[in-house]
Amino acid sequence: MTILPPDPDLAALRVTLARLRGERGWTFDELAERSGLARRTLIDLEHGRAAGTITTWHALAHALDVSIEELLGTLCEDHTPAGSKDS
Repeated sequence: MTILPPDPDLAALRVTLARLRGERGWTFDELAERSGLARRTLIDLEHGRAAGTITTWHALAHALDVSIEELLGTLCEDHTPAGSKDS
């Protein structure tokens, strides 16, 4: 029997991205300039029209000066991540 992992919480990830951008007072243009990503990519990420690649999220973590764990950790907030002591 195959046990599938829970679905990642992509809505929470979008909220985190918007919150981090908002806390800095950055527009999409500002984040695009700082991350090297296209403005359209950032809009699509925040509005759920794209999921992004690990390279995209890595660039965003660096631009926002947060760890990749802080940025992507919201994907697992509603469940226990694999490998944690509670699993």
